[in-house]
Amino acid sequence: MLLLALDTATPAVTVALHDGERVLASSDETDARRHGELLLPAVDRVLTEAGVALGDVTDVVVGVGPGPYTGLRVGLMTATTVAAARDVPVHGLCTLDGIAYAAGTAGLEGPFVVATDARRKEVYWARYADARTRLGEPAVDRPADIAEVVAGVPAVGLGARMYAETFTGVRDDLPEHVSAAALAALAAERLAAGAGTGEQRGFLPPLPLYLRRPDARVPANYKVVTPR
Repeated sequence: MLLLALDTATPAVTVALHDGERVLASSDETDARRHGELLLPAVDRVLTEAGVALGDVTDVVVGVGPGPYTGLRVGLMTATTVAAARDVPVHGLCTLDGIAYAAGTAGLEGPFVVATDARRKEVYWARYADARTRLGEPAVDRPADIAEVVAGVPAVGLGARMYAETFTGVRDDLPEHVSAAALAALAAERLAAGAGTGEQRGFLPPLPLYLRRPDARVPANYKVVTPR
């Protein structure tokens, strides 16, 4: 097993290689405006550091969000293209699950909340029973609308840090962005668990989890001005 994992659903551009037992190499850079510019060089850098070729990869793992439209698509398109070119499977994972898994590895026990920045003064968030068990589906909300649910609950992620007046149990000592190393380790666990469909093992299709409409829309009362 040699997993290539990547995620661009948050401001982090993160890539890792995992052999089923440990992380062989990883790269993490934070720049919300340069996902497309940074991702492929990071993949090349991780492969080189691990001393392996792209053709050695047996599986691709990708964070499917939730996340902003453009950045999220960079990682998904790269993952699906690499998987198709090498004829290997691609496994989607919820980005929030990766943050939860990393928090658990760092010692956080459940229950807790993970929240990332959704812009527009909103957060993407989900509740967890423990580092491997999400309670319900991810959501996007204004912090004030979920204050009663999250107040005092241990919370992880940039969204929780940004709205600490709502996420009063925020843990500043834990990761604020997802890491591909955590996604890869979580995927390795699920792949090693045995038979079953991807969904039964906790994987998602490699499709973007947006949770809301993109910012770009056709204007109301749009008129065609070119001849037909």
